[in-house]
Amino acid sequence: MQRLKTRSQFQAVMAGGTVSRTAHFVLHRAALNASPPASETPSGPGSHRPQALFVVQDVWLGALVPKRWARRAVTRNTIKRQIYAVSAAFASRLPLAAHVVRLRAGFDRAEFVSAKSEPLKRAVRGELEQLFARAARPAAGVAP
Repeated sequence: MQRLKTRSQFQAVMAGGTVSRTAHFVLHRAALNASPPASETPSGPGSHRPQALFVVQDVWLGALVPKRWARRAVTRNTIKRQIYAVSAAFASRLPLAAHVVRLRAGFDRAEFVSAKSEPLKRAVRGELEQLFARAARPAAGVAP
């Protein structure tokens, strides 16, 4: 599994559309375009072709946890770790595409007082497992 690193990669995946959602998370997916070998199509500096965003045909994943929904850095990092851990378990069932998991709502601080509490980790893991299970279904993301 490859990780998304650049802003342009995240933007391309976010434009791809929503595949699955839960109360707090959304999974975006963009299909990878089959590109000709690099020797046939020059890209990058000095060429007229843009550099390829996803060079390797693999499952790509990025995590987007905005400060708006998780104010403390320790909470954002805990959620990101959970995203990458759960996605690793589902990597073999996900299609070869680029994915972004985005936090779209905050967890109630009255209910989850500590940023690294076990109840918060269980809640996040449970929702992420639902999110990836829906996305891993064979018909997920296919319009009828």
